[in-house]
Amino acid sequence: MEAKVSEVLENILGLMALEGSFEVTEGPEEVLVSIETNDAGRLIGFKGETLDALQFLVSLIANREAGENFKRVVVDVAGWRKSKEGDLERRARSWADEVLESGKEIELDPMPSWQRRIVHMVVSDVEGVESESLGEGRERHLVIKPAQILPSKIGSGKPAEKKIAAKKKAPKAERAKAPASSPEEA
Repeated sequence: MEAKVSEVLENILGLMALEGSFEVTEGPEEVLVSIETNDAGRLIGFKGETLDALQFLVSLIANREAGENFKRVVVDVAGWRKSKEGDLERRARSWADEVLESGKEIELDPMPSWQRRIVHMVVSDVEGVESESLGEGRERHLVIKPAQILPSKIGSGKPAEKKIAAKKKAPKAERAKAPASSPEEA
């Protein structure tokens, strides 16, 4: 896989007429690519969009014939992605702390999937908060909110499954007459 990624990168960077060097390191689950160039801005693009596109292309071409041996390809240019990851980790901890203190959810601006993944991982390590991705396409964003408390943690200490199983559904005719409690149910 390392050789295939190197070949693909040489071709793409050559077509872009970019001077520089790159290093490819293959791990058990992913292939890391580090590119050094004097024209890093061209490869990174606005908010990393060009870098994301380059990573997608390299991964798609390199994994085309991989079958079950698919490996995630992560491309970094001049340490930009690594720096951005560190910044996101710090901000995600800060957002999680803010949600814990206020008890109110925070809706973040749309961000690429790799950035949402980092925030999800950091938030999952903070007890009492959770994160959820909402929206589609370029509008996909995260909401960080107080964690839902399971019924098994409240009251009698009985497992949640028993409490849920004990609930009885209203007969179909009665459910249709019940007032809607949210706009989705109306």
